[in-house]
Amino acid sequence: MPQLLLELLSEEIPARMQVNAARDLERMARERLAAEGLLPEALKTFAGSRRLTLVAEGLPAAQKDRHEELKGPRTNAPEQALDGFLRKTGLTRDQLTERDGVWFAHLHKPGRPTPEIVAEMVEAIVRGFPWPKSMTSGVSKLRWVRPLRRILCVFDGEVVPFQIDGIPSGDTTGGHRFMGSGQPFKARDFDAYAEQLDKHFVVLDVEERKTRILEAAKTLCFARNLELVEDQGLLDEVAGLVEWPVPVLGDMDPDFLDLPPEVIRTSMRVHQRFFAVRNPETGKLAPHFVTVANIDATDGGKTIALGNAKVLRARLADARFFWDEDRKTKLEDRLEKLKGVTFHAKLGTMYERVERIAALAGELAPLVRADVAQATLAARLAKADLGTGVVGEFPELQGIMGGYYAHAEGQAVEVVEAIRDHYKPQGPADAIPIVPVAITVALADKLDTLVSFFGIDEKPTGSRDPFALRRSALGVIRIVLGSGLRLPLRRFASEDLLAFFADRLKVQLRDEGQRHDLVDAVFALGDDDLVRIVARVQALGSFLTTEDGKNLLAGYKRAVNILKAEEKKGALPSGAPASLANAPPEEAALIAAVAEVDARLAPALAAEDFEGAMRALATLRAPVDAFFDKVLVNSTVESERDNRLRLLAKVKDAMGQVADFSQVTG
Repeated sequence: MPQLLLELLSEEIPARMQVNAARDLERMARERLAAEGLLPEALKTFAGSRRLTLVAEGLPAAQKDRHEELKGPRTNAPEQALDGFLRKTGLTRDQLTERDGVWFAHLHKPGRPTPEIVAEMVEAIVRGFPWPKSMTSGVSKLRWVRPLRRILCVFDGEVVPFQIDGIPSGDTTGGHRFMGSGQPFKARDFDAYAEQLDKHFVVLDVEERKTRILEAAKTLCFARNLELVEDQGLLDEVAGLVEWPVPVLGDMDPDFLDLPPEVIRTSMRVHQRFFAVRNPETGKLAPHFVTVANIDATDGGKTIALGNAKVLRARLADARFFWDEDRKTKLEDRLEKLKGVTFHAKLGTMYERVERIAALAGELAPLVRADVAQATLAARLAKADLGTGVVGEFPELQGIMGGYYAHAEGQAVEVVEAIRDHYKPQGPADAIPIVPVAITVALADKLDTLVSFFGIDEKPTGSRDPFALRRSALGVIRIVLGSGLRLPLRRFASEDLLAFFADRLKVQLRDEGQRHDLVDAVFALGDDDLVRIVARVQALGSFLTTEDGKNLLAGYKRAVNILKAEEKKGALPSGAPASLANAPPEEAALIAAVAEVDARLAPALAAEDFEGAMRALATLRAPVDAFFDKVLVNSTVESERDNRLRLLAKVKDAMGQVADFSQVTG
């Protein structure tokens, strides 16, 4: 079946926008084709520094004819209603059919040629493309990320004719800006297109560009007995900057190696898009770098390497100046300047935030079994590096640089580590602090953020979370669970913040394969110990996968429904159920089973043996099933009815010690 090939060639597209641009192009094309009844067998998009490309395989040559029945007004409706329906359908009254007193219109729409639909689709996509930032060029009103230069659009080997703001479609495109021939070339299908791009020094697929960069860079390093410091984020970015990637190994002035390695790597990465290189024997940075050129230089990249080395030297000289100047002032002496830095209009200055974090760290330290004095000192100094030159130049090094300055001042190792790690974890892949003082300060920092912003009602809404409160909550959860810390959250958090933690915990456990409703069922008990909550959720999840668990849950819901129905008629009878004379044996058996479960649950829950608690609940399954099978709850004898309602309430209460089973779905 025919193939559609589309390329939108423009000036340079920022690397950070390319991945989403490819996704948006695929989504928009798929949606518009589907709306016209055109479903490709395969659809793929590519993004690079100058072009967006789409190829759709297996499209039909034309739409199928479409038959549609539209329901109109009733036959006795006013004439105005019928006239409006006729105008909508383009039919006359005698072309309508009547069924059950209602007018119906039967419309036949002949299928349109696919190229006609594609032309409309491309124009709609181009004019409505969701670039984060866009611009117009010259007299054109067309908005694109950078000026759009050419549109290649071919279907089944033929050009799809249209134009958008003076840019006509065609079957030509261009190669590499510098290494290509400079002349446009034709392509009437994807295979020819990809082949010609490769001949004109353009690697279309971003994954292939990444592979070339990584393999060539590693080879260059290996030849010099060096090792590339891999950086996935930098690799993703650099692959979006070049069409024909050529890694080049350059030399750095070794005198700069006395700078903190994070400063060197960040200067390379942020300012120059260089990869760092290390000595595989020592694991330390080596005086070299890898840059990725967009041309295959005739001198093997020597000139490129020398030019980049000069620029890097200037950058590192600036970094050295800041590093030397920063160490002339102690962290403690920098705190005074934070009084002039506003943290938030409603939450005071950064200095006031530091005071809150320090106080919170002092309160948390005994719970974490950390040294109170060290935790309080580390919390006071943790934000002091915000006013340093290096952090001003490289904000991503806040905390890390504070650790270096604290070490230079001779602070205790525990204080240094806490300052360095107090922002952790900053993402799902980031490690958590592992020593008590660092755990304390990291928790204090995140809890202050959460408590403060919830206190002024600045809570996340939908996709909006300007203060990264979801990340802070997940950070607290990961630290607490990862360290096994028994932290009473209610001591530090309001009820709405506890509910927020519950929502974030659901996300965390769902990612681990747990059911979110079980978190609700356990949180409903009022527990605020995350370690205990997770252990209970895991045990509950395992229990509910068994036949005993599934059937007992059904019995629980049946009991609750009966109790709710009876409660509407009046107050439920109170007290404990008794073994009445002439009562069915199933009733007496359930009374005994509940009493036994009660006796087993208390010690199991006290010991946090939640699997043992679930085993105790499992013994209720058979007597509950037998009770509902043989015993009529709503007996005409009032004493029997009341006793059985008390028994069901006792079953509910016993199970409620483990979880609120009413929150469990299914």
